[in-house]
Amino acid sequence: MRLILLADVKALGKRGDLVDVSDGYARNFLLPRKLAGEADKGALAQLDAQHKAQRRREQQELDEAKALAARIESAKLAIKAKAGENGKLFGAVTNADVAGAIAAALSVAIDKHKVDIDGQIKALGTYPVEIKLHKSVLAKTTVDVVPA
Repeated sequence: MRLILLADVKALGKRGDLVDVSDGYARNFLLPRKLAGEADKGALAQLDAQHKAQRRREQQELDEAKALAARIESAKLAIKAKAGENGKLFGAVTNADVAGAIAAALSVAIDKHKVDIDGQIKALGTYPVEIKLHKSVLAKTTVDVVPA
């Protein structure tokens, strides 16, 4: 019997998959528990429309991430920090500070967990920073740490 899975089923498939199972398994387990629905013409058309809509949303998210990456890479990011006489900071510049600088410069909220700094920033200067915006989009920019 051909069914469309309505939920993830271990060892069978994920939600939205089209599967062939035995009649008994379908009637006694999958259908009563609402884990699957019959794969008739209407259900297959609806599944196809859902897949197209999902692909369209994913493409839109990718395009937005690429546009944001271009904005971030072209922006001048400066973080003011208190420093001693020799240029050594009182503390360190963190991922949250970089995310805040991006928010201030571009009016875009970036999650601090998506900001990757090589090592720690504990002195004045220019440092490379990577921001993971999407699973396939990585924005690379530099941050200038200037005295406050």
